Order: sequence, then C-alpha cells, then structure tokens
Amino acid sequence: MHDVIEAMRERRSIRAFTPQSVSRAQVEHVLDAARWAPSGSNIQPWQVDVVSGATRDALCAELLAAHAMPGDPMAHEEYRYYPETWREPYLARRRATGWGLYGLLGIGRTDKDAMARQLARNFNFFDAPVGLLFSIDRDLEVGSWFDYGMFVQSVMLAARGAGLETCPQQAFAHYHRIVRKHIALPDSRVLVCGMALGYPDWQAPENALRTEREAVKDFTRFHGFCDAHDRT
Repeated sequence: MHDVIEAMRERRSIRAFTPQSVSRAQVEHVLDAARWAPSGSNIQPWQVDVVSGATRDALCAELLAAHAMPGDPMAHEEYRYYPETWREPYLARRRATGWGLYGLLGIGRTDKDAMARQLARNFNFFDAPVGLLFSIDRDLEVGSWFDYGMFVQSVMLAARGAGLETCPQQAFAHYHRIVRKHIALPDSRVLVCGMALGYPDWQAPENALRTEREAVKDFTRFHGFCDAHDRT
C-alpha cells in the first residue's frame, strides 16, 4: 500500500521523454491494470486508440503544421475544459504552474515566441514514442466523464508501476478533426484528451517541475468525529 501512495505522491506531468521504445506488450500491460477503474453500473465508458511509429509521426506532423497556421483555423472545441472567466484561487494556481515551467526552461514572461514553441511540443507528445488518445461516446452524460477521470488516473499510475511516465494532454481535443482522420475516430465519439507515454528524460529541466497542492485542512471539512482533529 505504501507503494501505491508513493506512486500517487510522486507522479508528475512529464514534458520531455527519451527515444527509448515502448512495446505494444508494455502498453497492454498498463491498460490491463487500468481497466479495473470504477465506473457507474460498470458501464466502462472509455475507448483508447494507441499510436506509435509511422502512425504517430504522421499525426504529429499534421498537428504541428495546423498549430503553426495563423489563426489556428483547424482548432475547434467540442467541450469546454477551463472556465470561461478565471477567478481566484484558480487563476493564481494556473499562473504559478505556467511561470514555474517557463522559469525552469529559461523563458521570460514576455517571450511569446518561446512560449508558443513550448506549447507546440504538446503535439509531438513531448517526444514520447507512444501516444494514447482517449474518447467517449457522445451520448453519455457527465457521470461517465467523471468515471473517465478515474480511468485516466489509473492509466497514469499503472504506467508508473511499469517504469514508465506520462503527461495527460487535453490540447489534442482542440484538433479532434485532424485526430479523427488518422485513427478513424467516428463522429459518435468525443475526443477527451491525449497522453504521452514513455521513459522520462530526467536531464530535461522541465521535468523538475513540482506543482504545489493545497493541504488537506484547506479543502476538507470533517463532520461527526470526536477526536482532537474534529473541525465541526
């Protein structure tokens, strides 16, 4: 059980991977563990497309070309991930993460070109040899999306158990039209997100990023406890 807690505490989003290959058997091992994630009435709403080799490279090439086009004409949101209007404390947390990453990379706060280049690296899976693309049937409701989050977290933890690391990437959802062509994703499914999977490059400065988490006392209220930690 200690290993599970350690895997959760030490997990981070990896933004630089080594070229070391990842086999289909390794990916299947990770997904075989993650498939035990819970879901309401056990409907298991997740669908996964895994890309590697020439398929991955062709997808990434078209995504990078589209992202570089003025005005981002191929980008299209099927669902809203972030709030339309930011407010505290969420705005401060978002900024701290962004400036923390850019600081490690030596990117100044006015260097928009360098920021854009770093953003574009999403669409090459941060050089990871394997990309996972997660989709869900369009007619399922918000509860199934909740379940999907538990599945994605299970994939990330299972990857760590297999000696691999990941980076979940909602950025791919903006280019679902391009992704659909490369993996024959039907219109009946929504692209939820992508994920880079591979071996981390621990020499890369961006992989030193550790984001802060609120203390339990700051997001939890306890009710009905009789010990000294009762806060009601």
